[in-house]
Amino acid sequence: MLERFLGHYQTIVPHLRDGLRVDYTRERIHTPDDDFLDLDWLSEAGCKRLVILSHGLEGDSSRPYIVSAARYFARRGWDVLAWNCRSCSGEMNRTRKLYSHGQSEDLETVVNHALASRGYDRIVLVGYSMGGNLTLKYLGTMARNRPPQVTHGVAFSAPCFIEHSVDSLERRDNFIYKRKFFRSLSAKVIAKEKQFPGIVDIDALRSVRVWRDFDRAFSAVIGGYTDLQAYYDYLSSGNYVAETTAPVLLVNALNDPIIPEACTPVDLGRKHPLITVEQPNRGGHVGFPLRGKDYNAMDVRAYDFIEQE
Repeated sequence: MLERFLGHYQTIVPHLRDGLRVDYTRERIHTPDDDFLDLDWLSEAGCKRLVILSHGLEGDSSRPYIVSAARYFARRGWDVLAWNCRSCSGEMNRTRKLYSHGQSEDLETVVNHALASRGYDRIVLVGYSMGGNLTLKYLGTMARNRPPQVTHGVAFSAPCFIEHSVDSLERRDNFIYKRKFFRSLSAKVIAKEKQFPGIVDIDALRSVRVWRDFDRAFSAVIGGYTDLQAYYDYLSSGNYVAETTAPVLLVNALNDPIIPEACTPVDLGRKHPLITVEQPNRGGHVGFPLRGKDYNAMDVRAYDFIEQE
């Protein structure tokens, strides 16, 4: 019981940190399917090293864990690109798609833009929760087509097998996360249906009680899927990451209230020469606080991993 309480504490309290600010420069780019992505930069002229930060579900570039990482890397001589998924930058996106745990092609668009526009010698990818899953899926699906400048991937609190994370939201003590996500994503579903009338049955929102029903009626349909398990298979980086050709670090805390141990490909980490899986006892979900510091343990671990070679 104490460990479960601590998991919630280490999840919630770090997200309440106030005063974390960075002065990003925003750039809007267009996707191959005529949508847009908003990118937030911290950059210095002539810098040849870039970290790309990917946020979690219903997050954005202003979340404390993103800002903390941006400051930590910038102080150590790295350019930073914190990108916002479709519909997450304060403006609804244009296409019928929203965003999802599996839409790694948008991360590919971001990486390709950074290389083409600024000519970096080295890019590392760091993602959190959903963003961690996107990072792992990108590296798995790119495999030998990975740009050689992309040298490492790091993921924290990543739901590598999404159905287990979905089911964990039904735990009674996880009601606060379920309610938060349901309210926020329901608003986006309603907005999307106004853009594309008839895309979903909005009346079904009234009858949703468990998260699988939400995904079956809305997330999967908007994503173009009719079969829920097929949709979950598409979302889950655990089905793809074994094909990575770059070193990967995955850190999932054992007291994470949202990511159960079944989400973590432990066996793959034991067998795969390029995949390191760490399961610290504590850290919560995208929390990992360090007492008295203006950064967190995720910042330190990500930086150490990419600098180890």
